[in-house]
Order: sequence, then structure tokens, then C-alpha cells
Amino acid sequence: MKITISPSIKERCPSFKIGVIHYKNIEVSDSPQMLKGRLRLFQESIYFDLEHKSIISIKGLQEWRELFKLFGTDPSKYRPSIESLVRRIQKQTYLPSINSAVDLNNFFSLQYEVPIGIYDLAALHGQMEVTLGSEDHSYTALNGRSVSLRNKIIIQDNIGPFGSPYLDSNRAPVSMDTREAIQFIFLKPSLSIENSVKLTQSLSKMFIQIHSGEAHHQVID
Repeated sequence: MKITISPSIKERCPSFKIGVIHYKNIEVSDSPQMLKGRLRLFQESIYFDLEHKSIISIKGLQEWRELFKLFGTDPSKYRPSIESLVRRIQKQTYLPSINSAVDLNNFFSLQYEVPIGIYDLAALHGQMEVTLGSEDHSYTALNGRSVSLRNKIIIQDNIGPFGSPYLDSNRAPVSMDTREAIQFIFLKPSLSIENSVKLTQSLSKMFIQIHSGEAHHQVID
């Protein structure tokens, strides 16, 4: 499958890059207790850390807030998804368990301090592009609200936008029926290509340990 980053992104941020992992023959289920326990402990650790520092002092959040500003989005009004996760934890509104794929996706996002999205490939069509949304772009988000995508980074296929480091659509969520999925890691622009590849590969291996199947990873810059 062909995945590209549009010139509208690269012209403004030449160091913009994404990790992409294509999973096949996976088995999504209720999260094993090990994963639930690790996710809960990690959230508690973040909560206690935030008693002594500001959320915006977290490097990954800093970089993504700056990226949102660069593309014309106010990060105080439209927060990167990783910041939304951390702010929930700060209020001790810990993330509920959804399924093994979503829970692990959230764990990775918190661990690496970046937005990460995972999508059911059965609901997607044709080539994909990471680009900048226009006034004509919108979708119904996972929370059921209609979201304007103007000046927001989006992922689109032949049908239209379906994902964003802001808030994903409700078109392609991973469920227990998912057998083939694609994961987008919105890497820190400051991260080198070499370390980006290592991070993406490590994430894919951990995912397969829980979900079986096979994974093919790449970094697109």
C-alpha cells in the first residue's frame, strides 16, 4: 500500500516523519491482565510525576504543541491527542480498558510521548496520505462529535480523512473483529531517522507478542 506525506506538511516542517506498521492476521481481544496492570501503573506514575512539574514541560507534548501552532491550530483549544491523554491522567480520570489493541496503543502513546493511531484496514480504501486539512474537511469523531479538520494534520484515503493526531474519526476503529490493521506513529520531529526506525520496530514487536500475526514497519519522511 502507498503512504505519502504531502508537500503542504513537508514545506512547513522538513523534519516531519511518521512510523507506519501494517499488521496482518492479528487477534484482538480483551486486554490481558498484564497489560491492564502495566497501563494502570504507568498512568499512576505519570500522575505522581505531574504533581511536581507542568504538563507542557513534557518534551513530546512541547514538540507537538509547536507543530500544531506551525500548521495554524491553537493547541490550547485543539490539543494533540497525547496531551489529551495526559490531562485526563492529571485529573485521575484513568483510561478505561477498550480492547488489547487500543489499550496497547494508548500505552505506547504515553510511553513515547507522541500521538499514535491504529485503524482497521477493512474500513480503509486505496492509497493514504498524511496532509493538512482544509475548510472542506470534517468527520464524525470517536466521541460522536462533528470535527472540523481545517489546519489540522490528517490521514486520508480514497474516501476521505479518517485519522488525525488531534482526534480520530469513528470510521475505522479497531475492534475484536479486526484481523488487519495499520498503525501511524506521529514521531517527534527532533528524533533521528535511525532512532525513529528503532522505535517503530520495537513497537511492532511488542504488539505482535500480544496479538500474534505478522508486522511490516517503515518510517516515512
